[in-house]
Amino acid sequence: MFRKLLTFDEAKQVIGQHFKPKPLGVKEIPLLEAYNRVLGEDITATLDIPPFNRSTVDGYAVRAEDTFGAEENKPVRLKICGTVNVGEPPKASVDHGKAAETVTGAPMPEGADAVVMFEHTERKNDELYVYSAVARDENVMKAGADIRKGEAVLKVGQLLGSREIGVLAALGIAKVKVYAAPRVAVLSTGAEVTEPGRKLPLGKIYDINAYSLSAAVLESGGKPVYLGVFPDDMDKLQTVLKQALTSADIVITSGGVSVGPKDIIPQTLDLLGKPGVIVCGIATKPGKPTTIASIDGKPVFSLPGHPTSALLIFHLLVHPIILRMAGRKAEKTSRVKAFASMRMFPAKGRRTFIMVKLRHDDANRLIAEPVPIGLSGAITTLARADGFVEIAENQQFIDTNEEVTVQLFRSWGES
Repeated sequence: MFRKLLTFDEAKQVIGQHFKPKPLGVKEIPLLEAYNRVLGEDITATLDIPPFNRSTVDGYAVRAEDTFGAEENKPVRLKICGTVNVGEPPKASVDHGKAAETVTGAPMPEGADAVVMFEHTERKNDELYVYSAVARDENVMKAGADIRKGEAVLKVGQLLGSREIGVLAALGIAKVKVYAAPRVAVLSTGAEVTEPGRKLPLGKIYDINAYSLSAAVLESGGKPVYLGVFPDDMDKLQTVLKQALTSADIVITSGGVSVGPKDIIPQTLDLLGKPGVIVCGIATKPGKPTTIASIDGKPVFSLPGHPTSALLIFHLLVHPIILRMAGRKAEKTSRVKAFASMRMFPAKGRRTFIMVKLRHDDANRLIAEPVPIGLSGAITTLARADGFVEIAENQQFIDTNEEVTVQLFRSWGES
């Protein structure tokens, strides 16, 4: 039996009283490993990008004034004085009446201030016929046009995506300081659970939760540490949980938190340290058996064994904590308004989360359609859902065609 079933808001309050998540510190890592990490320092450009004036087209570097008056029927003639290649200093110097052959990305030779495109020229031996005039700096990207030396280009706390990584590489940065990713130990319990890749005996199921929760940890900015599947044995669980608390910043278990004779996680957690279990059941559907402990300052989230319940409670309670420990900014929950396709009933006295799929009806209204869940162990419930509708404890039902707020798992329409 649950010691005291807390409301969802009470559970969040208790969590907030025991855990004050904050970044775990800064470490320097290779740039190739920095994707999806949070920048731990301000980045100021130490050089101009590009570091030199360069051509933006294939053509001829010229003095712009030498092309003035050039027309299709009255070309200007210039003498070709050399060639400029990409990746090497220019050997040619463009004096009055001369031109140097160049390509896109090559540095501008001394004396040249514009580039005339190949299409507007004709070469005859060492003479160049220019059929269209160019202005000063035309087809030229000036040094520092993209990034100026001394410019603040990235700020501490920014999430490093492909574009930010590209900026760092352009500045010649091979290592970058990022916030440390919290280590999150993940393990499953239960005699019926076996690891994927093994033969599935009759009566067994593959371990869904450890893999889906580990992926959710990665999405939150943490580093999952998968410990495996363990039987409902208090001594063995106590041993592995002690190891997990020593090596990880957060521990997540699944299964063993209901009221059956094999559900021994709460008792085991109370043996590990003070204050022990702080939440033993939450008045939600799904997720009622959720158990949370504080062991010498470290959080342990023991989630239900049902995959839908485990992932939803992770999304609601664990995800925000990992985000803050990873140095990430709190995410704004994406919400959309929609109309209920049918009546939705909450569980009596419990905060209820109805998984829904979104679609447009013939009138182009956005419709929230409950995802059939069958039994709560169905992993496909969350896979099919675009988000969920939250129904308060004191609300009787949501009526058909009633406007509802859908909290999205991802941007609507994102594949």
